[in-house]
Amino acid sequence: MDAYTRGPLPSGLLDREDLRAALTEHDFAAAFALIKKWGGLSQNKIGAACQLTPGKVSNVISGSHRITSFEVVCRISDGLRIPGHLLGLAPRTWESTVEPEPAPSDGPPADSFPWRSDATVRLAADLTRSDLLMDRRAIARALAGAVATGSALLDPLEGWMQPSATVTMPVRRGRLGARDVIELEVAAKELRHWSRRYGGGLRRKAVVGQLSEVAGALDECQTPTVERGLYRVMAQLAGTAATTAWDTGLHRRAQDYYRLALRAAHVGGDLAFGANVLAGMARQMLYCDRPDDALQLIQLAQEGARGAMGPRVRAMLHTREAWAYAALGRRAGFERATGQARDMLAKAQSDDEEPYWITYFDDAELAGVTGGRLLDLARRDPRQHVDRAADHIRHALSARGPQAGRGHVLDRIGLAECHFLMGDARGAAEETMIAVEAARQMWSGRVRAQLGQLYPHTVRSASQPLREARDSIRDLLSS
Repeated sequence: MDAYTRGPLPSGLLDREDLRAALTEHDFAAAFALIKKWGGLSQNKIGAACQLTPGKVSNVISGSHRITSFEVVCRISDGLRIPGHLLGLAPRTWESTVEPEPAPSDGPPADSFPWRSDATVRLAADLTRSDLLMDRRAIARALAGAVATGSALLDPLEGWMQPSATVTMPVRRGRLGARDVIELEVAAKELRHWSRRYGGGLRRKAVVGQLSEVAGALDECQTPTVERGLYRVMAQLAGTAATTAWDTGLHRRAQDYYRLALRAAHVGGDLAFGANVLAGMARQMLYCDRPDDALQLIQLAQEGARGAMGPRVRAMLHTREAWAYAALGRRAGFERATGQARDMLAKAQSDDEEPYWITYFDDAELAGVTGGRLLDLARRDPRQHVDRAADHIRHALSARGPQAGRGHVLDRIGLAECHFLMGDARGAAEETMIAVEAARQMWSGRVRAQLGQLYPHTVRSASQPLREARDSIRDLLSS
């Protein structure tokens, strides 16, 4: 018995030409009806296998509901054990009979470590060790792990507001000097650049490996200046590790790295980067549809780094604040925070001595973020916001171009959705094809998630351009 017959469908059913044709065309009304008739599965069994209610299955069969979500298509493939190629998907994981080897420990939670420098080093060592040894089974567990929210997320971060505790130094004498710290900073900068340009994927291991080396160096007795510099490098590397973990779909592991980055910035006295870390955590909460948590994280950043931030960091924090207000449907708050971001960015001078990690935040970045948030509002009220959203996104695209990496691709996807909301099917199809082609150049979970949200728009028309756009998204997401 092969992998295809382990599901609820009887052997040989998928050999029927009418069923195969219905699956290829994503005609699930016909497919479910044929599975009921010739496969002997009730609506309850089909629904249970595909994580759909019996009522939803009934509506699909009657034609009153059409399945447009790429995620649901994947659930149908996995639940009914329909090989990926019959649905235009890449081979599903269950089509392989290879069993994963036992997994190592996932490591202790970041919240179990006190806010001390020695505990920060131990946390870094434990996180990187478990990450570098993570196998397929451990990755599957990590992908399924839920993110921390509410008090479980916010309460352990209160140490950010307290002075760093003094601890006994390690006995082993370190041999690093100022030049070594500078070289590590250059490496951290390059890895952060690669993350923004190409997303997660294999580069995540390179970041984790470098972070492990820095943790090893801090386990020795360095001079105060070198130690302070190493903690700042650790913070930057941990922030990049969080971003790449998130881009790979490892949301809970990303939170652990964000916490490590915040602790390292705290010990290293880099309050501005700590605020940047909290902004990253807020952005993750916004993607997880937790705008209230995001607002509290931004307030924690603004309060904890008051007086230590330049105008660009302040402007960036205001855009995160505006994002949360847009997600909550609070238009007045969105406009106010966006205006504050614009005013603060206007105060930034090109010759200001600013850390490299915030130099990306310029007029183009502000336009892209603002356009994305106006698109959030346009989903509720297209006539009032979609034109402004499209204008801001076009400005971002013309100002920063493909070298912006992930940001450029997200702008492309946003502009495609604007065309859909405007009712411009031809323009939407063209922008979708451009967005998919740009997305092929990187591995990013956020990009793929946004394409998944764009996919339903392409299913609502049978025109040839939109059919091609739909197939291009499906081809990319299933790879």
